[in-house]
Amino acid sequence: MTRICVFGAGAIGSHLATRAALGGADVAVVARGPHLDAMRERGITLHAHDGTRTVRVEAFATAAEVGPVDAVLVTTKVPALPAAARAIAPLLGPDTPVAFVTNGIPWWYFLRHGGERDGERIPLLDPGARIEREISIHRTLGGVVYSASAVIEPGVVKSEHADIRLFLGEPDGTVTPRAQAIAQAIEAGGMPCPVVTDIRHRVWGKLMGNLTSGPLCILSRSDMMTTLADPAVYAAAIAIAEEGAALAQAHGHDLATSAQARMQRSAMIAHKPSILQDLELGRAMEIDALFTVPLDLARQAGVPMPVFELTARLATQAARAAGLYSPAG
Repeated sequence: MTRICVFGAGAIGSHLATRAALGGADVAVVARGPHLDAMRERGITLHAHDGTRTVRVEAFATAAEVGPVDAVLVTTKVPALPAAARAIAPLLGPDTPVAFVTNGIPWWYFLRHGGERDGERIPLLDPGARIEREISIHRTLGGVVYSASAVIEPGVVKSEHADIRLFLGEPDGTVTPRAQAIAQAIEAGGMPCPVVTDIRHRVWGKLMGNLTSGPLCILSRSDMMTTLADPAVYAAAIAIAEEGAALAQAHGHDLATSAQARMQRSAMIAHKPSILQDLELGRAMEIDALFTVPLDLARQAGVPMPVFELTARLATQAARAAGLYSPAG
């Protein structure tokens, strides 16, 4: 039996922990606050398209209480990753992989990239290379999740729709038994979990939704369906999606799906993006991974993104005014 620890078990982490437990894995979670207390007492209850289930997991406040495991899923917010990288040390055996299931451009993006920029670091996402030093690229797996989840009360998570999946991939594009072992447990628990050779392509695909829904929903303080119901806002979202697709193309990733098709799907989802949930709950916001670094990459590639830049700058001002964002360093 594979022993998996989900570090940072909020909404997404708790959903993945539930799927892994349903799939037969031995699951531990590291969390905090009332959510941790509830999981210790009652387990995790997941309301999803395929039913409501409650699973018992081992729930702890620190990694030291867990000890070495076969695999780690890190689902903390990006601003917390440098601290998390050190905190998970007790979970790591000699060969334990660490899957970073995060939003936006990942800290490891250019490591084992294989292209012209292979080996470049992104200091804004990994200040002082702390994550790389503590974990190393050799342990690292990329993770891109579609879950639309929220903690609706301590110990209880709701997933909004049936279009759920977790993509896992090695940064160098190989398919490895360690990634397949994690995927097997997640898939057996009811969530599709392909192990892919193009994890960066999946990063760009997920980022397209973040670029549009993130800033616009922060500014409207509403879910995607409500926000995009305004024709002028919908037109702005189309423009941002086209800008994002051009940026992905400049980095070698043709996303194929049209901006219009992407926005038609988004306009049907009554879900608040996680970055808006963070603003409403007073949690540090993933501004750099979702907004700042993509804009930096756009400038470097000579790709104009005027509509996205305007909305992202305004959203960043809102985050800063709320005291929920300051540049990493």
